[in-house]
Amino acid sequence: MNPESQDSVSGRQIGLLGSLKTLAATLLGIGCTRLELLSNEIEEQRVWLSSILLWTFISLFCAAVGIVLVTIFLVVVFWDTHRLLTLFVLAFLFLLGAIFSSRVALGKARAKPKLFSTSLAELSKDREQLTPPSI
Repeated sequence: MNPESQDSVSGRQIGLLGSLKTLAATLLGIGCTRLELLSNEIEEQRVWLSSILLWTFISLFCAAVGIVLVTIFLVVVFWDTHRLLTLFVLAFLFLLGAIFSSRVALGKARAKPKLFSTSLAELSKDREQLTPPSI
């Protein structure tokens, strides 16, 4: 065998091994990027759910306080005149708070983004780039 042919064969082997290493590094980089993106989307979903729960609890609290105040209002209806206005105004404010916070919670629930939409879009782009063009 000719020494030149041995060098070219070993050069191809090194080139092939280098290409495989580069391909593996690229695939690993793509995988890491996608996992980071997935992690960000999971965190966004956690924040969204926390927000919904907070507004729901505020709504329930305001509704409960409003009901208690309306009850007190009805009990005191036949009492002095100035207590009625105060209780009515407080009950009205708490009930408005309950209505407002429940509307915010419902709006946030309806505007929920699709789970992992960004990750799915990026994976779709990767698939399009990796598929050979059709003739």
